[in-house]
Amino acid sequence: MLGGVASAQKVAFEEYNLPNGMHVILHNDPSAPVVITSVMYHVGSKNESPDRTGFAHFFEHLLFEGTQNIKRGEWFKIVTSNGGTNNANTSEDRTYYFEVFPSNNAELGLWMESERLMHPVINKIGVDTQNEVVKEEKRLRVDNQPYGQLLAEVKKNMFKVHPYRWATIGSMEHLDASTLEEFQAFNKKFYSPNNAVLVVAGQIDIAKTKEWIQKYFGPIPRGEEIKRQTFVEEPITQTIHATYEDPNIQKAMVICSYRTPSMKTRDARVLDFISTILSEGKSSRMYKKIVDDKKMALQAGAFNYSQEDYGQYILYGLPQGNFTAQDLIKEIDEEIVKLQTELISERDFQKLQNIYDNNYVNSNSSVEGVAENLASNYLLYGDTNLINTERELYKSITREEIRAVAKKYLNPNQRLILDYVPAKDKAQN
Repeated sequence: MLGGVASAQKVAFEEYNLPNGMHVILHNDPSAPVVITSVMYHVGSKNESPDRTGFAHFFEHLLFEGTQNIKRGEWFKIVTSNGGTNNANTSEDRTYYFEVFPSNNAELGLWMESERLMHPVINKIGVDTQNEVVKEEKRLRVDNQPYGQLLAEVKKNMFKVHPYRWATIGSMEHLDASTLEEFQAFNKKFYSPNNAVLVVAGQIDIAKTKEWIQKYFGPIPRGEEIKRQTFVEEPITQTIHATYEDPNIQKAMVICSYRTPSMKTRDARVLDFISTILSEGKSSRMYKKIVDDKKMALQAGAFNYSQEDYGQYILYGLPQGNFTAQDLIKEIDEEIVKLQTELISERDFQKLQNIYDNNYVNSNSSVEGVAENLASNYLLYGDTNLINTERELYKSITREEIRAVAKKYLNPNQRLILDYVPAKDKAQN
C-alpha cells in the first residue's frame, strides 16, 4: 500500500451471448487454484405478485432439491465429495447461485448449473420440504430476532406501489396457499437462459470452458421474453410517522429513512459517500457526537440500502438514559444540515477517497468477489466493465456534489420516522 491507498489490478474478462440469450462472462485468474461457476438470474422479490410474496427466495432453496439427473438430496453430496462449496442468495432484484471447486472441476460446476436450469424437478415433496425450511429460517432470522422486522417495516412505510414494499422472505401464508402449478409457472417464466448471466472465474482454460458452456448450456431453449412493469413512487413531501412494536426487544430504537434514487445513478454513489461521512465507523460524525461525546445513544449508525429501482438511506439510534428519540433526531438533523451547508474539509475528503479505494480493492480481492461483481455489473447496471471504472466514478465525485446531494434528498419532509419500540404486552401467544 502506498500513501494509505491500496493498489488494484485491472480485471480482465471476456463476454459474449449464446444464441439462446444467455450472457456469458469469463475471467481467468491463474493465481487462484479454484474455479467459480455462478449464475445470476434477473428475478427477485420485486417480480412477485402482491398475493404471492416470497417466491424468489423460496426458489433459492427449492432449486437445490434435485434435477432429472441429480437425485433428491444429492446436490450437496456431489459438491462436497468433489472438494467444493456452494451457496445462493436472493435480493429484491436478483437471485445468485454459485459453486466453488478446485480448478480441475470446472466442467462439473457447469454441468450442475445447467441441470438446475434445464432439468429442475419441482414436485410436491420438494415444495413441502422447503416450505418447512423457509418457515424455520423466517422464525430464526426475522420473527424471533431482536429488531428483525426493521427493514420490512421501513419498506412497508416507504413504498406504496412498488413491490419493494414487502420483505424478500415474503409471507408464509402466501407460500402455504400456492399450488404446485404456480411454482412451476414461476420457474418457467423467470428461470430461462435469456434472463441470466453465467460467470466462470478462476484458473480456467478459456477455449475449453467455452466448449463446455456450449455443450451444457447451448441446448437449453430460450424462454419467453419477460414483460417488466415499471412502478413509480410519488415523491415523499411530508414526514411519514409510524410505530412498530417488537416483542423481542427491551430497548426502543428510532429510525429515520429517506427514499433515494436507483443505485445506477451518480447520486446514489454520492449518497454512499454521505453515509460514510455520517455513520461509518467510530470516527464518523454521527457516532462520535451522539454515542461518544454526548452519550445520548447506546448505538447509532446508518446504511445506504441501494437497489435497482430505488434505494433507502436508513439512519438509526438507540436512545439511552433520559434521552428521547426526538433528541437523537435533532442531533442527526444538525449533522445533515452541516453537510447541506458546509463543504467537508479537504482532509476528510481525502480520507473518504482512501476508504473507497480500499473498499474497491477488497471487493475484488477474491475470485468469488470478482465473479459476483461481474454478474451484478452486467445484470443490474448494464455495464460489466464497471468492475474497472467504478473506482474512477467515485474519484470524480466532488465536495460540492456531496453538499448538493445532501440538500436534494435528506430533508425532514422527505422521510419516514419510525419508532421501533418494545411491545407493550410482552406475553407471547
